[in-house]
Amino acid sequence: MEKVELLAPAGDLERLKMAVLYGADGVYLGGQIFGMRAAAKNFSIEQIEEGVAFAHQRGVKVYLTLNIIPHNEDFEGLEEYLLQVEKTGIDAMIVSDPGTFELVQETLPDMDIHISTQANTTNHRTINFWHKMGAERVVLARELSFPEIHEIREKIHPEVELEAFVHGAMCISYSGRCLLSNYMANRDANRGACAQPCRWNYYLVEEQRPGEYMPIYEDEKGTYFMNSKDLSMIGHIPEMIESGIKSLKIEGRMKTIYYVATIVRAYRMAIDAYYEDPENWTFKPEWMQEIKKVSHREFTTGFYFDKPDEKEHIYADKTYHRDYTFIGLVKSYDEETGTAVIEQRNRFFKGDTVEIVGPEKETQTFVITEMINEEGEPIDVAPHPKQQVRIPVNRPVKPYDMLRKERMDHDES
Repeated sequence: MEKVELLAPAGDLERLKMAVLYGADGVYLGGQIFGMRAAAKNFSIEQIEEGVAFAHQRGVKVYLTLNIIPHNEDFEGLEEYLLQVEKTGIDAMIVSDPGTFELVQETLPDMDIHISTQANTTNHRTINFWHKMGAERVVLARELSFPEIHEIREKIHPEVELEAFVHGAMCISYSGRCLLSNYMANRDANRGACAQPCRWNYYLVEEQRPGEYMPIYEDEKGTYFMNSKDLSMIGHIPEMIESGIKSLKIEGRMKTIYYVATIVRAYRMAIDAYYEDPENWTFKPEWMQEIKKVSHREFTTGFYFDKPDEKEHIYADKTYHRDYTFIGLVKSYDEETGTAVIEQRNRFFKGDTVEIVGPEKETQTFVITEMINEEGEPIDVAPHPKQQVRIPVNRPVKPYDMLRKERMDHDES
């Protein structure tokens, strides 16, 4: 049985490496022009080349996003940029605009092209149109149910691949086609600069009574009436795979390395469990527990089972749940002494109870009994970002393994 692809976001080179090591089959990233996440660090040509080499060495594909809704000036230099990108060995381009699609085909006739979710594809006729034009894959709009996806799969050409989101933030506007950010913050969401005003706190003001701010919902703080829950389909892996979807996409090019690695690892376990025994696949609560150890909102299944109702929004606040803190990344391990060098990512203390998480490893817990700084001195706290600290660990570890701890009042956010 050909396995479904687990597709992960990569906001920079470090996040690409974490996604690959923690189980992604493919990663998608943005270059420094034409991508929908302008605030992400994104990749230079040299970084794309390094990332593609790292991924390909491990059998992982890399896709480049070119999915903004462009204006005339956005095309300046794009043809030259495409020729540079081609030399990196990128596997496909993700586009949403017909003009961009045509330019990619003209410039790189052998390049695979995927149609972005920004193209709002919701029906089989549109997918067959894109396939006739030469697209290899279509990323479905988030607003589709399983019955609709099954019908689409039955009525489209067998060679065209379908991709759909399996986890991450939902947008209040149809497939991300939003004008609110541009209007309220002069940041064009359709050109990669969304300010997420749907997460802001709103009051109602009556035209004849300026200055009188009335809550829309019964809450003295106002209401976040456009604040959607996050999508999570980890409890429905069989339905996702059996719908005919080829690639399961995780949203989040703005997320941290800890988020990317943790979410990819959880979905990798759930997907692999399905292929080990499809008939008897059973959801394991520990997969959801893992997901909840990263910063997250409450979860929803989106449109897959039915149209979302008022229960799929978060009205009280826009706060993320942060129950665990990512405190460090393993840089090296000394077998003789049983100690590891940890690069600090959030403050931690001697005496902290921490968890070690790694690719294809069971989570283990231990107490930090000793901490040595770069000068060889014993310390009680690691307060400095990227500080190198040596600590004894209770099992062998590898570079890119992560340390986390349950949050306390003194933790960083």
